Amino acid sequence: MAKIKILCVGDVVGNAGCRYLEGGRLRRCASSLGADLVIVNGENSASGNGMSRESASSLLASGADVVTGGNHTFKRREIYDMLDDESSLLRPANYPGSVPGNGYTVAECMGYRILVINLLGCVYMESLASPFETAERILREMKGKYDISVIDIHAEATSEKMCLARYLDGRVSAVFGTHTHVQTSDAQVLPAGTGYITDLGMTGSMNGILGVKTENIIHKFTVKTPIFFEAAEGNVSAHGAVFTVDTDTGLCINAESVIF
Repeated sequence: MAKIKILCVGDVVGNAGCRYLEGGRLRRCASSLGADLVIVNGENSASGNGMSRESASSLLASGADVVTGGNHTFKRREIYDMLDDESSLLRPANYPGSVPGNGYTVAECMGYRILVINLLGCVYMESLASPFETAERILREMKGKYDISVIDIHAEATSEKMCLARYLDGRVSAVFGTHTHVQTSDAQVLPAGTGYITDLGMTGSMNGILGVKTENIIHKFTVKTPIFFEAAEGNVSAHGAVFTVDTDTGLCINAESVIF
């Protein structure tokens, strides 16, 4: 039985998160885990959140095979052309088709075709097309064009993430959640063979609040006026999960959370 291991890394927060993965750290971690493909969520990777050309390029240069997005993907217009030109850089697929970029890509890995889909949840977030219907459409359109399929569901509600995974159980290799920046303890293989974790967590400083300086978030909750979110510094770590997929069936045989 041939196996492929996919390392999925949680939301990278600001310069601190990007720097942490640079210098070979991400590649060394992937190698130590035996990972063959690396997916990184980069929608908060620019200073202040959003994604910049510099931060996206940093993640790709650090060893990310695919960089996924979320609700802050379009915050900076400078990234729009790169979203169109770089197939490994994704934005959620359930945005209207007129927006820049692509919501899914097929990455080559060890001779296998890995379909990576990026979706945005609708509960307490943007009013977009249903992530359920969007996933169905993409899987239908791409039938026969991939061997393994992985979905990043960037969503607020735990129930929405879990429901999507259960809905697609046995039809995709893995579903992982992003957005909340707190790693959940429910990495598992669902009954029909789909790997799942509700949230990967984040790549950023543990000294702040969700990777942001504590005083910024206290201001937001108490004063309520807008404030620039500065990435916290120091005590940085990366959170994520590794999914081991059987290449014969395209189903997951092991799912485990990781911190490095």
